[in-house]
Amino acid sequence: MSTYYKLGVLFAAVAFSSVSFAQTPDVKPERIRGDIVSFKGEILTVHRNSGDTVSVDVKPDVGVSALKAAKLSDAKVGSYVGTPALAGSDGKLTATSMIVFPEAARGTAEGHFPYDFGANSTMTNANVVSVVTGTSGRELNLSYKGGSSTVTVPESVPVVTPIPASRADLRAGKSVFLVVTPGASGVYDAHVLFVEKDGVAPKF
Repeated sequence: MSTYYKLGVLFAAVAFSSVSFAQTPDVKPERIRGDIVSFKGEILTVHRNSGDTVSVDVKPDVGVSALKAAKLSDAKVGSYVGTPALAGSDGKLTATSMIVFPEAARGTAEGHFPYDFGANSTMTNANVVSVVTGTSGRELNLSYKGGSSTVTVPESVPVVTPIPASRADLRAGKSVFLVVTPGASGVYDAHVLFVEKDGVAPKF
């Protein structure tokens, strides 16, 4: 399995983490967003955006990934993308960011799901069918198994693609995004980990 395919699988878990835990429905995956306080041994201490500080066990088999900046124009017809989005009062979706997946990750966690940016937030992993450029950005028509949707991607939102990172990147002050499950003694177990690198922070 190539490095980029592994990254694609990890990123899909970000979008729809319950897929990874379908065999254990009593385990509730959670997303942690915040800044690193310290990383000692296997324990990552994170000050969450919600205000509290938590400990996360990052076992040796947990990969570390990062993101690099991409361009909105990289989301061409035929691309496989991920779009966290918010629905307006008219039901139309506006992306808060755009992820352009590597080709090897095409089809991973394909679909349209609720997300945790609020009651009207969603995540869509899908193929780009058509692109229309307008005054408010680009309107992407997306197709996934079982349906389709249209998402407006403003010019101002971050567009990224996943890249490899390492534990050496887990330094104090860096932003992180994790998918975790509750572990022993109040310590979470990490399953997906993205860290800020070269000034590009995970904002999804």
